[in-house]
Amino acid sequence: MSSDTDFTVEYARAAAERDELGDWVAAFLASDGSDNAELGEQLREGYPIWFGPVRIPFDRLHRLAGPPDQPTLERLDGDDLDTVEGMKDSLEEGWTPPPFVATWQDDHLMLEDGNHRAEGVRRFGENSYWCVVGAASDADRSSAEAEIRR
Repeated sequence: MSSDTDFTVEYARAAAERDELGDWVAAFLASDGSDNAELGEQLREGYPIWFGPVRIPFDRLHRLAGPPDQPTLERLDGDDLDTVEGMKDSLEEGWTPPPFVATWQDDHLMLEDGNHRAEGVRRFGENSYWCVVGAASDADRSSAEAEIRR
C-alpha cells in the first residue's frame, strides 16, 4: 500500500533511477487525494518515456487551469481559489508538494496534474517547481529537455 511519503520529489527521483517513473506517475494519480487512476493509466500507456524530476519555470508549462494573468485553458473559480490558498498556507507551514506531472505535446509542456499546486506554489512566491515529464519518443524527450533548458 502506498503512502503520501511515496509521492515526494525524492521518491520520484528514486523511481526514475530504477526506470519506473511511469509506474510512479500511475500510482500517484491513483492515490487518495489525486483519485485519477484513469489519467494515470492513460499517461503510462501513452508516454513510454519519463524523466525527472526536473525544475521547470511556470512560464514554460501550458496549464489547464489558472488565474487570468497566466497562460491557461480555463480560469480558476472560487472553490479552486480556496483550494489554492489552502495550499499556499500549507507551504508557509512547511509542506512540500509532490512533483507536478507534465507531458510533451505539440511542441510544448502540458501540465497534466498539479494545476492547483502550481498556483499555490506560484502564490507562495516561487517561479518554478519540480516536474516529472512524459514523452512519446526519444525525439520528443530531447525537444522537451531543450524547452526546459531554454
